[in-house]
Amino acid sequence: MQYSRLLAALPLFWQARDMDTKALEENAENAAQFLKMLASAPRLLLMCHMAEQECSVGDLAEKTGMRLPTVSQQLSLLRTQGLVETRRDGTTIYYKLASKPAQEIMAVLYETFCAGHDKQAQDARLELVSEAD
Repeated sequence: MQYSRLLAALPLFWQARDMDTKALEENAENAAQFLKMLASAPRLLLMCHMAEQECSVGDLAEKTGMRLPTVSQQLSLLRTQGLVETRRDGTTIYYKLASKPAQEIMAVLYETFCAGHDKQAQDARLELVSEAD
């Protein structure tokens, strides 16, 4: 897995030599809040589907097996944080990934964990990642 792609999508808080302590702390806090939003299996599942295409609440509920109120609640949190945006078509609201960091990180996560839905391939990639650490 290319950690550089994942890290490049986060605020550049790790470049401490070029930043004062206050700016470093602020960027670290922003990155932590961003990652906290991603640290939820239901939200990641929804975002994984939105990495493939724009989806309505009903589409996401059907694809994930989650109840509509649960999907709506999770999407509301993601929208509040600016990670997803909406588009209305009649009475249907469609959601898609909004922020560039969310798109880039989800692309890496999607490629690693979701694409192809091939359990053996995912296990092999995870094994390679573990060996690299």
